[in-house]
Amino acid sequence: MSSIRFLCQRCDQALKLSCSSESGALPAAPALTSGQAEPRDAQEPGATREVTGAEEQQDGASGPPLPGDGCVSNHSTGIFTLLGRLGAMRTLGSIQKAAGDIFDIVSGQEDVDHPLCEECTDSLLEQLDFQLALTEAESQNYQRCLESGELATSEEETEALRAELRDLELQEARLAQELEDVDSDHARTAADLEAAQAEAAELGQQERQDYRDCSALECQQLELLDQLGHLENQLQYARVQLDQLEEINCFNATFEIWAEGPVGVINNFRLGCLPTVPVSWKEINAAWGQAALLLLALANTVGLEFRRYRLMPCGSHSYLKSLTDDRTELPLFCHGGQDVFFNNKFDRAMVAFLDLMQQFKDEAEKGESGLCLPYGIQVENGLTEDTGGLGKCYSIRTHLNTQELWTKALKFMLINFKRSLTWVASRYHQK
Repeated sequence: MSSIRFLCQRCDQALKLSCSSESGALPAAPALTSGQAEPRDAQEPGATREVTGAEEQQDGASGPPLPGDGCVSNHSTGIFTLLGRLGAMRTLGSIQKAAGDIFDIVSGQEDVDHPLCEECTDSLLEQLDFQLALTEAESQNYQRCLESGELATSEEETEALRAELRDLELQEARLAQELEDVDSDHARTAADLEAAQAEAAELGQQERQDYRDCSALECQQLELLDQLGHLENQLQYARVQLDQLEEINCFNATFEIWAEGPVGVINNFRLGCLPTVPVSWKEINAAWGQAALLLLALANTVGLEFRRYRLMPCGSHSYLKSLTDDRTELPLFCHGGQDVFFNNKFDRAMVAFLDLMQQFKDEAEKGESGLCLPYGIQVENGLTEDTGGLGKCYSIRTHLNTQELWTKALKFMLINFKRSLTWVASRYHQK
């Protein structure tokens, strides 16, 4: 049968009981061994104590030691106390359980857990002796004080103590009131803190919303700046185009007049014809439409309102409308052939056109920068006069006239228009 092992409850050193403990006796002084400790969960708490001579003679019983771990006890008789009669079937488990129960009983009666080794037991006894000495010294001091009457106090001291007690009670009341005030202040401060925290949370939410709004405004600002830059680029481009357009003479760009030999040309349409230079009436009618449009533009430039006739430029079917008779219309186009009548509508329309041109000349000659035409106009006879040459006059009529003279009269009229364009362009540029 193996030996019974326990652990010291202070230093956790392994305790080895004597061989005689198997017979139910507790060791007189358990020895501290260097063997390995068994797991604590397999051990049962117990106690070790010294065995006195009285205990050796308890029940007058002693017996030979039982073998355990192959060893024989070297102690004399009386090294154990018989706890009960051993049964025939005494086992190691029952012996260990009995020892554990004894240790539990001893531990329950004192503040110290058992079992303990010899060193821990000696240390515990020393501490208990020291505490006992202190307690006995205090008890003796109290006893001497009671006997000598040192604890007795006089009436003056009693009154002083009572007065001090009253002061302390008043101070306690004052401190209690201050504590109540502090508690009320604390409650009010807690309420203010809660309100401030709520306000801080609201302000934080408002700040986040402000940040979002600020971000949205910054994005909108960037978009507006982009649009502004685009508009500025467009404005700059428009200014450049305006400067270029201001340098362009709109009249010269719109109406081009030159001569191809004896025939005048306006916007690539020849006005007049010769036996050697045949020109279709469609081209001549288109040239008259361009001339009518030019005269109307010149009149609008100087603010002239025509008298007797109104120009109606309609391309190759332009005409003049009488201001006195709405039913009277003079066509500035012809479909060919000689009209036997002197006063035919086409000739009347060309003579009326000269009348409107003379009205423009009279209006343009006013002022300091008056217009001066190179060829004169005789409206009554429908003639253009070569004032710089031999002073000859050329009729603008087709009746009883040659193609050469009629074409030359039309050429003089276009030259007057070219001079008018130059005058109006310079005046428009100054404005």
